[in-house]
Amino acid sequence: MRLLWHFGLVALLGAHSTFAGTRLKDVAIFAGARDNQLSGLGLVVGIAGDGDKNPIYTVQSVANLLKRHGITVPAQALVSKNVAVVMVTADVPAFKKAGSRLDVTVSSMGDAKTLQGGVLLQTPLMGGSDGEVYVVAQGPLTIGGISAGNESASVQKNHPTVGQISGGGIVEKEIPAEVVLNNSVEVLLREPDFTSAARVADAVNLKFTNAAVAIDSTTVRVRVPEKFSSSEVSFLARLEAVEVESDIPARIIINERTGTIVATTRVRISACAVSQGNITITIANSSDVSQPNALSKGGQTVVTPRTDTNVKEDKGALVPLPDMPTVEKVAQSLNALGVTPRDMMSIFMAMKQAGALQADLLLR
Repeated sequence: MRLLWHFGLVALLGAHSTFAGTRLKDVAIFAGARDNQLSGLGLVVGIAGDGDKNPIYTVQSVANLLKRHGITVPAQALVSKNVAVVMVTADVPAFKKAGSRLDVTVSSMGDAKTLQGGVLLQTPLMGGSDGEVYVVAQGPLTIGGISAGNESASVQKNHPTVGQISGGGIVEKEIPAEVVLNNSVEVLLREPDFTSAARVADAVNLKFTNAAVAIDSTTVRVRVPEKFSSSEVSFLARLEAVEVESDIPARIIINERTGTIVATTRVRISACAVSQGNITITIANSSDVSQPNALSKGGQTVVTPRTDTNVKEDKGALVPLPDMPTVEKVAQSLNALGVTPRDMMSIFMAMKQAGALQADLLLR
């Protein structure tokens, strides 16, 4: 058996420092127009023997369900192999009206092997803060995984204990949402940045004179012009379409688990020198056969394992790197060294410690 150490691909992505022509709706949201998270405890039935293994909360839930239908049975007399207790969750967008449908996610809470083939019974979904029921969910599950086998052998693909019901939730009560307050609307940037906030205010003022002012790195307050006082929706639609230029900070994100490196185009590296070497470790396992000498008494043939380990380190050289004003030149210079993804990660971290890397370095 041979074991080689290797690492994944590297992505150095460069883009323009600003997104010219980006719509405001793509980089910001309106205060008050937010999603709401709901959850509820429910039962999935019809799992064909792969349900919960009779935990007390499952059999008690089944007993309560039967009691609501006029059948009183002690919980201890029930078997839950076809039933699973699940947590049902959903995100409700702003302005969803009563009667609208939305997708729900169903996740097993007990020791059920799979939810495949199951049907969610009617489950109320409530808000976490007020306990009010806003959505009711029900329907057959769609599972993105499979699980089959017995105690001696089994096979599983993806996660069979989590499923979805497309359009399985019905909005019963609208969640209040108000965007325009005191004849103004607040625009909230998805990525807080003072430069971006100032640019958004300037872009809005070009469209609506003296209507916007940046409050902080996240918030831009926009006054509704008098001519739109009776048609706020029309104003919000035009405000969403305003083209802005958001600023992108210099940032490098390194994911050592996947070997991925992503850098923005504003990354700068001051003049420095880099020495790069490559280490390859090879481990090979093999077997030797030991036999007794001819005409020997009491000897026997045995198999003995043998492990060969080899470490190879290529020679490295100190390579000077000049000032590189763009991420493209940074990538070209590092790729010219023939570095692996892991070596490149170490180089970036060393540059940051030396003060030569003018960017935020985020490790994942």
